[in-house]
Amino acid sequence: MSDPDAVRAALSSGHDGVDVSRETLMRMARFADLLDAWSKRINLVAASTGGDFWMRHVADSAQLLRLKPDARHWSDLGSGGGFPGIVIAILLSETEGARVDLIESNRKKAAFLQTVRAACASCARVHPARIEDAVMRLPAPEVITARALAPLADLFSLAEPWLAAGASCLFHKGRGYADEVEESRAHWRFDLVVHDSVAAPDSVILDISQVRRAPNSH
Repeated sequence: MSDPDAVRAALSSGHDGVDVSRETLMRMARFADLLDAWSKRINLVAASTGGDFWMRHVADSAQLLRLKPDARHWSDLGSGGGFPGIVIAILLSETEGARVDLIESNRKKAAFLQTVRAACASCARVHPARIEDAVMRLPAPEVITARALAPLADLFSLAEPWLAAGASCLFHKGRGYADEVEESRAHWRFDLVVHDSVAAPDSVILDISQVRRAPNSH
């Protein structure tokens, strides 16, 4: 799974790919090897996407940096197998002042993330905690990410302290995103830009900012 050429091809996909150093490519390959080894013991990546790993998971995560290229502090909710959080941390590994908080309540998955952090993602910080607890004790990031975690309105509720502090969001969503957006507007107000995914034709990235509760919504 750890072919650097495959990494480079995946990260350069789309009209505005991510340019990375050879050292970063090798870190990404090391991550892939660890993911492959740990996936034999715990459920980290869906088997149905295994053959398309570099595009469906790595490039799908890496594209977020094109949308917020100046952000240095990211927080990934429900990091699981490390997408997008570990990928972002590896890509920012040579960036001064970068920090990526990985929040994962499952202890086995958190242990995997700790192993990856030690091996190839030094700017990551792993927090084995529930999201609602972590957001109360960690500083607000510039960008909040989440992939296949929860409906949009639930994500807003979980991250509300950070949103109140001005954090923006980049959320991966599938074909039903429009329904989630409509439902969330019953209780929330926000600015939204929808980006087509360069890696998954059936998904989008919701670029959300200025999130606040709707009047009289509790």
